[in-house]
Amino acid sequence: MQDEEIRMFALFEMTPDLVCIVNKEGYFLKINPAVSQKLGYTEAELKAVPVSTFIHPDDRELTAGKRAKLLNNHPLLNFQNRYLTKGCETVWLEWTSIYLPAKEIVFAIAKDITVHKQKERELQENYARFRQLATHFKNHIENDREQMATGLHEDLAQLATAVKMETEWLSAQALSPLLAGRLEKLSQTTNRLVNNIRRIAYSFGHANIADLGLDDALESLCTEFSALTGIRCRYKSSFSETVLSYEIKLDIYRVCQEALLNIMQHAEASLVTVCLKHDGSRCLQLSIADNGKGFDLQATAPATGLANMRGRALSINGHLSITSNKEGTTVELAIASASLFSDHHNSKEHRYSDA
Repeated sequence: MQDEEIRMFALFEMTPDLVCIVNKEGYFLKINPAVSQKLGYTEAELKAVPVSTFIHPDDRELTAGKRAKLLNNHPLLNFQNRYLTKGCETVWLEWTSIYLPAKEIVFAIAKDITVHKQKERELQENYARFRQLATHFKNHIENDREQMATGLHEDLAQLATAVKMETEWLSAQALSPLLAGRLEKLSQTTNRLVNNIRRIAYSFGHANIADLGLDDALESLCTEFSALTGIRCRYKSSFSETVLSYEIKLDIYRVCQEALLNIMQHAEASLVTVCLKHDGSRCLQLSIADNGKGFDLQATAPATGLANMRGRALSINGHLSITSNKEGTTVELAIASASLFSDHHNSKEHRYSDA
């Protein structure tokens, strides 16, 4: 080494960071005491074999690729890899390195980030446990919803329909004006009861994603919404369904269902457009837009439906936004691709339906 290099390196002798100079062949030429202290080898042992000898086997290929780029004058910034100490303990290091082609050496500085990585892993494990617990509760809720919907449809709705039919039969008979008037009111009340039961059953409705898939389930949801309300509901989609987990699909379905229920109850709309699309790189986006009367987001007290949608969005690392004015309301759920997609990238062809 040249005298100026030795003098420069002397500045780093006391730093707790790992500082080293490595030749083009991949051997240590110079190290500061922190390198020996951290890895547990003597300076002679470290210089006797290639640096790659001390790298964790699982990180050697990745590190070799980064080093090849470094030797082609691409500085290495904040690169993280693992080393094995003499006692076979794993140490995480974060490197910043530059190659000096005139001298054919690499000058590198590394920070020990092992504690940070351990805390990061603990957070990931805690998050995984939280997700498992959340999924467990969601499954129980879905089972309860399905039982409730079945009970409403098969028991209560049928009874209410039977009462409605009997009332209509009685109304058709020759009755006194007083009794006829009371039966008319009873018939109107029964109609409201049947409609309310249908609305409640719709809100609890079984997603049936496992059998239909998310795309068909959403289209069926929109068709059922139109049949129940008389409101025109268009459904458009362009996304890859095979890369979504069941939990993601279920939460998307329930957010859409909750938004349609709100439209049914409050919007006074004549047209609804539901769109689910993925742009291929950024995010999956669900939007439910209506042309109803809108509402003042600031003046309106938080509703249970909105809280449910926000809760589901948060549980899948999504973001829910609502815009509303006199021309209608739009609910949007955006989920970053990194939060939901696996390694599959099959593109599903576009779909369009108008109920």
